[in-house]
Amino acid sequence: MKRLLVLGAGTAGTMAVNKLRPLLPRDDWTITVVDSDEAHYYQPGYLFVPFGIYRPEEIVKPKARFMPSGVDLVLGEVDRVEPDDNRVLLMDGTELRYDYLIIASGTTPRPEETPGMADDLGGSVHEFYTFAGATALAEKLRTWEGGRLVVHITEMPIKCPVAPLEFTFLADAFFTEQGLRDKVEITYVTPLEGAFTKPVASKYLGDMLDTRGIRLEGDFMVESIDAEARKLVSFDEREVAYDLLVTIPLNMGADFVARSGLGDDLNYVEVDKETLLSDRYDNIFAIGDASNIPASKAGSVAHFAMDLFPHNFLRHIQGLKMTEPFDGHANCFIETGHGKGLLIDFNYETEPLPGKYPLPGFGPFSLLKETEMNHWGKVMFRWMYWNILLPGKELPLPALMSMAGKETADLS
Repeated sequence: MKRLLVLGAGTAGTMAVNKLRPLLPRDDWTITVVDSDEAHYYQPGYLFVPFGIYRPEEIVKPKARFMPSGVDLVLGEVDRVEPDDNRVLLMDGTELRYDYLIIASGTTPRPEETPGMADDLGGSVHEFYTFAGATALAEKLRTWEGGRLVVHITEMPIKCPVAPLEFTFLADAFFTEQGLRDKVEITYVTPLEGAFTKPVASKYLGDMLDTRGIRLEGDFMVESIDAEARKLVSFDEREVAYDLLVTIPLNMGADFVARSGLGDDLNYVEVDKETLLSDRYDNIFAIGDASNIPASKAGSVAHFAMDLFPHNFLRHIQGLKMTEPFDGHANCFIETGHGKGLLIDFNYETEPLPGKYPLPGFGPFSLLKETEMNHWGKVMFRWMYWNILLPGKELPLPALMSMAGKETADLS
């Protein structure tokens, strides 16, 4: 009997087992998933909780509900992987053996890694990258009367790299609708040169900040946060003052990855970017946000990668070459406020471009353009997430990025 062990029952891990269980004969394979939390959070929903668009209870369901028959869910915290012995040790001393291991342990914000960031967390410093942080920020915004709002990214990579921009656009709309916009000065602070990682999209998004009267402070590498004086301090000694700081802390992979000697400096498992196979161990894969592939840490990346992964996994366990290379495909709706949204579609090699998606010339979604249809695409995604993506059902979209419908001329 072969043993497949999956560490993490988040987006990627859940999709993986739902797709693999029907393909691996139950008489030949056991599948076990380990996770420390019974609750599955719809993490894109964290963005909407602070503005009262989603209620906290709308974005959480039991993880067990999404585990297919024939998959064992073990609740526990991983201490370390011992890859040379093909075993995983849990904090309570439990030992789990495996023949193949999939690490799907995600990434989490680490405010304690930036001096001063945790000192006033929940006071004048907030984050929305956790369930608790998003709900606390909702309570803060409910009574906040204005001042200097700073939206800040500590360092890349982060989970859902467009989310800080979305928060900024939604904050602009929220305060406008509340009649407070003239009392709020918004500054977007980023370690990037511009608004986004890719030049064409960065120009579009930077222009959108300008038209909303939002100041962009780029190339800002934060050294510390002075919680008492309420200011960000960069390594080149620039300072940005705030009354309310909404920060995206440093994101890091699971600590057990470091203890197991499997990760890079940020605890992301080092893998081949096309196959997701460990650089060092032939029976270990890392999927979703847990890996170090140079793609966005976003649900869409996990979805497209998991469309290809089962075929590759089946070939690999038979000793065959994996023939479905992943191209880093990401597809992200960017909520821009006032019932509109923007869509970007890109991969390892191709940056976001204007055009139509998924059908050339028709869409119905527009790339790099604010439309109501893009907003509804974002809204509909929550239903698709719970009912199609997590259960491993097929979504009629190509896993690999296509140039069909994209405009490559006159991008200056």
